[in-house]
Amino acid sequence: MTTPSEKLRDRWLEALLPLVPEKGWTPINARRAARDAGLDDGERALAAPGGVTDLIDHFFERATDAMLESLSTRDLDSLRTHERVAAGLRAWLDALELNKEAVRKAAGHGLLPWGAGAAAKRVWAIADAIWEAAGDTATDYNRQTKRALLSAVIPRIVLYWLDHDDSAALDQFIARRLQNAMRLGQAGGKVIGPVLDLASRLRTRQQTSDL
Repeated sequence: MTTPSEKLRDRWLEALLPLVPEKGWTPINARRAARDAGLDDGERALAAPGGVTDLIDHFFERATDAMLESLSTRDLDSLRTHERVAAGLRAWLDALELNKEAVRKAAGHGLLPWGAGAAAKRVWAIADAIWEAAGDTATDYNRQTKRALLSAVIPRIVLYWLDHDDSAALDQFIARRLQNAMRLGQAGGKVIGPVLDLASRLRTRQQTSDL
């Protein structure tokens, strides 16, 4: 169910998107879009108290929702895990296709994973949604590792997508990036897994001795 704040945020974002390609995700553009959408100060505060950052978040959240809706119509059971992840990435990029320049401006506004705060959370949320859609049910360190590795490659994939229109080449690029990430994950798991298992055993032993 769509909340009143989400409806207002949608109105604001729809008015803002046509302005972004020329001048970016700026407070000036956001204020102009709010006026165009007929939002007063109270409605703006309800819709996006964080201003531009909240609107960028909503922009990518809507693409994530569209990705999940697209994947729900596909049979992913016959695909291997990395193919499901690749399918999620492509569906997400497809959802952003009509607003490619807005994505380019957002990249300069902190989409990259070394951006602080909201930017890092944004990329992590996208990675988490893609893994969930791929059927990942891990609850141990593997869950965090998978999302961290995907978070690291998403910006590279986005930057490639922004500058290339060849769909087949994009698929190949995504496949290579995911293969590299999987190799890193497998190599790291051999070290991280035993360490975390040992830490867990030591924690349990210490708790037992304290009783």
